[in-house]
Amino acid sequence: MRQSDFYLKACDPKTLTVGQLMQDAVTQCTARTDAATIAHLMTHRNYGSLPVVDEEGALIGIVTEYDLLQAMIDGRDLRKILVTEIMAAYPLTVTEDQTLAQVADLFQDRYVTRVPVVRNKKLVGILARRDLLFGYMKASQYWS
Repeated sequence: MRQSDFYLKACDPKTLTVGQLMQDAVTQCTARTDAATIAHLMTHRNYGSLPVVDEEGALIGIVTEYDLLQAMIDGRDLRKILVTEIMAAYPLTVTEDQTLAQVADLFQDRYVTRVPVVRNKKLVGILARRDLLFGYMKASQYWS
């Protein structure tokens, strides 16, 4: 759930923070999850990526549709691949205090569609381009 779902006051949308815009209920997986399970989750829940965490909840990677498609193109059996074999280790992340303006530039400069949100290396949320647009529209509907 986004905190901006409850956001009612008008403000300059560019001052909204990641903490207000992010989704905090994040489906995640561990390094021991197989690629077929990830593919099932992504296709049935309409996810484009899943963060990978260790036993303490620290972010260690992210697996995307691209990673799964590449494994398929390479002829690999998704049931026999662990997520650690195809994930991007140490992905680009943001923190809760960054502003919409800061992360919008990051999204455009790095051509990403979503980024994990971390606090002290632990996964606390995920932020997608759509969340930025949602927050901007929500805050600016009263903006003059």
